[in-house]
Amino acid sequence: MRLPWKRMLTALALACAVTAAPTAATAATAHSAPSSGWNNFSCRPSAAHPRPVVLVHGTFGNGTDNWLGFAPYLVARGYCVFSFDYGQLPGVPFFDGLGPIADSAQQLADFTDQVLAATGAPKADLVGHSQGGMMPRYYLKFLGGAAKVNALVGLAPDNHGTTLDGLANLLPYFPGAADAIHSIVPGLADQVAGSAFMQALNAGGDTVPGVRYTVIATRYDEVVTPYASQFLSGPNVHNVLLQDLCAVDISEHVTIGLTDLIAFHEAANALDPAHATRTNCLSVFS
Repeated sequence: MRLPWKRMLTALALACAVTAAPTAATAATAHSAPSSGWNNFSCRPSAAHPRPVVLVHGTFGNGTDNWLGFAPYLVARGYCVFSFDYGQLPGVPFFDGLGPIADSAQQLADFTDQVLAATGAPKADLVGHSQGGMMPRYYLKFLGGAAKVNALVGLAPDNHGTTLDGLANLLPYFPGAADAIHSIVPGLADQVAGSAFMQALNAGGDTVPGVRYTVIATRYDEVVTPYASQFLSGPNVHNVLLQDLCAVDISEHVTIGLTDLIAFHEAANALDPAHATRTNCLSVFS
């Protein structure tokens, strides 16, 4: 019979799995996607889109599958687009984003340096889904990323952690559960609301000077809860609720990052605010 904390661990892992492991010592790995046109290190940013875009996948995702919709969307609009894998754990060959988030942020730093060196651009823009929309904030705040990043766009990012619909609030009632989760899958433990990682990330304010932040959330998010915890406070922040753009959009946590053309349109606006056009239900045709 499973101990209560083991049942808790299983439930937490399954709940986080829908958000869609080298450590910091392992170089970030770019996913090749030759048919789609992204991860082309010969790409040179244009005058219209002078910064490369680095895509940061979510927990249990990877640099290809998470971006099969959005990467081609940006490439078709003339962007140089790149993605990579991060946060792998030894013995876990199929799931990324499970390693300590501070280590994953270092992998993002290393990969961004590769992209900037290849493209000759002084700064990049970052777009991330779920953990991928939150983890870059560690890079910006603690690893010097603010000098190399113009904008961060988060699709359903867990910026202040998640309660997993209240499940995480039960952890204190199961002695040893939190420690077990952290030792087995630290990347999940770091994302629990109130974790030591979350406290450090958000201490002293949500943002750093010089970076533009956009958060695109959905009312129907069942993974990052409550959904309003995704929003940031501070200067140069634009928080958007998807249903305020299109009331009939029913995307939840996964689809907002994988297939939602309304979310894609608003993310593209955030990357090029000087030429932004109104996002609404008709944006699926634009």
